[in-house]
Amino acid sequence: MTSRTIRVTVRGAFDALTDAQRAELLAAAAEHDVAFAAFTADGSMTYDIAARPFFTFRYAETVDEERDIPAVTARAQAAAERWCSARGYGFKNLSAQAVDLSQTPLGSRGRREAARNG
Repeated sequence: MTSRTIRVTVRGAFDALTDAQRAELLAAAAEHDVAFAAFTADGSMTYDIAARPFFTFRYAETVDEERDIPAVTARAQAAAERWCSARGYGFKNLSAQAVDLSQTPLGSRGRREAARNG
């Protein structure tokens, strides 16, 4: 049995932020710049509140069975909801998309590596 790496992207929008919350997000914006985006077990959040109210969380998890992917997706969305709720940030329009990396086609570099190791 091979394990599968699942990457989940959760997108949404901040909703009804107070001026203080917006200022708080602006102050922390450098930490959440897209340049630092990564798929991690704990989640990585990016946003550009100065330009638009949207945010993206990126999560990664390893599973053994394909049937576990919907649960991974639900956990990622719930984690994004908890992050926003814990800080009192309103949000709306959450959506989550999962990608099973074992099903992703290899690029030319990946094919060369696979041929070398296989």
